[in-house]
Amino acid sequence: MTEIERIGTTTRMSRIVKHNGTVYLCGQVGEGESLQEQAQTMLAKVANLLEESGSDKEHMLSATIYLRDIKDFASFNEVWDSWVIPGTQPARACVEARMARDILLCEVSVVAALKA
Repeated sequence: MTEIERIGTTTRMSRIVKHNGTVYLCGQVGEGESLQEQAQTMLAKVANLLEESGSDKEHMLSATIYLRDIKDFASFNEVWDSWVIPGTQPARACVEARMARDILLCEVSVVAALKA
């Protein structure tokens, strides 16, 4: 059986799960009032968690993005496009979704490969 490593585990979830060379991050949200502020701080958290786990944004395999309002798609993409390293874009889905708190405008869940 392959070992599963859980980091930052609480009653409800783990911030990071590592298994078989793959890193799974729990959903990340940002801070700020605007969509762009939240997206920037959210993606900074993702980068930090990836580094903590032994990966980085160049090794992202997939990202699922949740927007409170799909009308923010273009605005979110401005932040995303400036954050992702060209040539390393992950598979991606973006959907409109209800958020856990009214103040949240976006959330992302990421899967990445460990760095060799």
